[in-house]
Amino acid sequence: MQTLPSSQMVQFLDLPIELLPLILSNLPKPHHLASACLVNKAFHIFAVPNLYERASIYAWHRDGKRKVIQLFNTLAECPHLAKYVRRLDIRDFPKAFTLTGFGSLDMVLTGLRNCVNLRACTWTRDGSLNSGILTALQASGMLRELEINGRSEDNYDPDLLHGFTHLTRISIIMPSGPVVDRLRIWMALTGNTLQNLTLICKVTSSIITDSVLEGLAPHLVKLRYLYLTGCPRVSHRGVWAIISHNHAGLIGLGLEGMSPRFDMRKLASQCIAAGALSQLKFITLTVHPQLHLNAWMNDVSFLLSKSPLENFHIYSTGAFYEAPSTDHFWSQLVATHGNRLIRFSVHRMLISLRAIDEICKRCPALQQLYIVIEPDSLISLGKSLSKARSLREIHINYPLEAQTDVIPVISTLDATSIIRNCNSTLTQFGFNARVWQVSRVVEKDPNGSIRINPKLYPYESPDIPEPFLVVRT
Repeated sequence: MQTLPSSQMVQFLDLPIELLPLILSNLPKPHHLASACLVNKAFHIFAVPNLYERASIYAWHRDGKRKVIQLFNTLAECPHLAKYVRRLDIRDFPKAFTLTGFGSLDMVLTGLRNCVNLRACTWTRDGSLNSGILTALQASGMLRELEINGRSEDNYDPDLLHGFTHLTRISIIMPSGPVVDRLRIWMALTGNTLQNLTLICKVTSSIITDSVLEGLAPHLVKLRYLYLTGCPRVSHRGVWAIISHNHAGLIGLGLEGMSPRFDMRKLASQCIAAGALSQLKFITLTVHPQLHLNAWMNDVSFLLSKSPLENFHIYSTGAFYEAPSTDHFWSQLVATHGNRLIRFSVHRMLISLRAIDEICKRCPALQQLYIVIEPDSLISLGKSLSKARSLREIHINYPLEAQTDVIPVISTLDATSIIRNCNSTLTQFGFNARVWQVSRVVEKDPNGSIRINPKLYPYESPDIPEPFLVVRT
């Protein structure tokens, strides 16, 4: 093959301008996009919309409160930039805003009103949401997703929620009584478009009950995703009320921290008889410490037996379960759904190497694997992972009990030795509280041969890794 002289080599600027948006889409960090905006006019045109498309402020961000003021100052003073904002994630925000000296509430409201193309908003810090913010959010006729803190007392008028009538996704964290009292009317107003409903309560909360869900059920006929967390007054009765009224067919279902009276066998029998979960692809369940584990696992297998399951997530809220008591369940799950499973996620329930090997071998589509193993099993794990041909993410946890004797960290060298066994599809590796990105580097051996080796880099994505999410969807 003829080699072009250096003067004729294709340069970056010779690439078609149409490729630039695709190139910029691979820059995950905002400051990378900000730098790209300064390259030249063409870069500025394509990078600015990407930079402002998603604005996120998290509690762990350094100087988060200062950054949130800078953000809203920009949105208020630069409507030509605010129009690019599609998703707004505000998880840290000063309370009593006008009294802190951080800035003017009017500035925040103006910034929100300027986000005329806003499609999704998250505002979750307790005590930071007020009536003015809710009213400003309603100015965007494009808003389709809303995630808010549900404690309205002394914060906002819960009747304002009725103004959001075209939402496809609603998530309410720690709803108070006044908010729950408005849910039935709200669901009636937006139920024609609502596809995803999430209610997250404290495990000691009694605010969401079977009766509440029964009242909502007639208005949730088009729901595709239902996630309930920390609802100890909700049993199979309330869940069946929503499922039985549903016409669209649930695709995702999360039942975390439900009532000890929850009869999984009863729900399974009702669903199978009605063919109610024939479209279910996502399931999240918790194991209650008072359960008879073997019977419960058999009931879950029955519940899912007719579903085209792709994503499975389960964890224990109390006792830690050892491998012998769960191995048969994993085997049943793989036998029924192995050909379709994309995500297999388990926390606080030990998985044996034999079970992991079976999962990796019999789930050809598996992309995400989150497991708990004994420290002694780590050295042998790579052999099983090598059988997962499509694996993109692996996260390993040690049992909490084991952490009293074993330091819950792993060196980069040891982590690299594990991922060397994995397929080249792997892009993320996690161990306990740490997550890395996995990339590939081309290296030349002393003898001149070329090798492509995996290498670990700091996690850069703005998305929270799945093992650290409160609600998995």
